[in-house]
Amino acid sequence: MPWTPNLSVGVDLIDNQHKMCFEKAEKLFEAGKNNSAKEYISELLDFLEDYTKKHFADEEKYMLSINYPGYAEQKKAHTGFIAQLAKLRTDYNVSGGNLLVILNANKMVLDWLTQHISYMDKKIGQYAASRK
Repeated sequence: MPWTPNLSVGVDLIDNQHKMCFEKAEKLFEAGKNNSAKEYISELLDFLEDYTKKHFADEEKYMLSINYPGYAEQKKAHTGFIAQLAKLRTDYNVSGGNLLVILNANKMVLDWLTQHISYMDKKIGQYAASRK
């Protein structure tokens, strides 16, 4: 599932980071099609752990800089995603990377990228635009 312009938040910093995450997710889906997802999932989890820390910190800093009223809700969603990611990592390590864990990783990343960006992150861009 590629990033498309309709997923744009309208804030370059945030959009560029989202695009990077979509590229990694696309590689995971491709790896699944090529039966190499088990090998790639560890790399994706490493990326997501690093990416989410930086991206969420950048996004939260931006929200604070514009006095975004939905900051607390976003922060809570970010914390929840980090917790889901930690659980996925534990499940992956315990299971040795079974298919269910790989499918859960696919679903979690896809849901986050589409739902969170479409419903929560877009509001940041709308708020920022309304202040101009």
